[in-house]
Amino acid sequence: MNSRARIIVCDDDPDLRDLLVDLLARDGYEVEAAEDGIALRRIVPRFRPDLVVCDLMMPGEDGLSLTRWLRGEGHAAVLMLTAMGTTTDRIVGLEMGADDYLAKPFEPGELRARIKAVLRRTMSANLAAGRPAARVKVGRCVVDTEMKAMFNEAGERVELTAMEYDLLYTFITHARRPLNRDQLLELAHHKKWDPYDRSIDMHIARLRKKIEFDPAKPSVLKTVRGEGYMLVPNGE
Repeated sequence: MNSRARIIVCDDDPDLRDLLVDLLARDGYEVEAAEDGIALRRIVPRFRPDLVVCDLMMPGEDGLSLTRWLRGEGHAAVLMLTAMGTTTDRIVGLEMGADDYLAKPFEPGELRARIKAVLRRTMSANLAAGRPAARVKVGRCVVDTEMKAMFNEAGERVELTAMEYDLLYTFITHARRPLNRDQLLELAHHKKWDPYDRSIDMHIARLRKKIEFDPAKPSVLKTVRGEGYMLVPNGE
């Protein structure tokens, strides 16, 4: 996944916390730090992280409780860190909703590889078991398919009409595949519409203004001559 993903490091050890923030920032991620559960709960709604690297054992609310909250709110993926590396601890952490688990001490290279793997799974537009990931990077925005919402680079919610979301979801589930008007309207609404309905072009234009890096030169929602429109999530 692209290095612009947002990560929160939540650990009560200030030295390790600062080390991880510096390491991930140098990798190009947007990073914030939280010293405990209270700070994490305060930062999450504003920062809208894609991933939380969370220590298991902390004073106050522990990592398991925080993972349950994060997963229940649909906020972010979770990579759990712990000094207790037994199989039982790992199973409990994963059952609570963690996406991955890494025992301390760990090599920075392994942490970086695991972060990339988690983000690739959780933010990819590729389908898994017939469904898209919970959070999908689309152009300069992130679409939360569980909340049916989209957020911009500042973590602010971007307003979408029902039709715009339906079209965007259709593009996500058919990424890199050209779709004509008839296909788009049928897939988005599960029924036949007039393939000559030009309102689809208006909705596409509005979506481009919200997700494109440069709406004047669409690279995310591309026009494929003679075939329709195609979503290229990263705008390659």
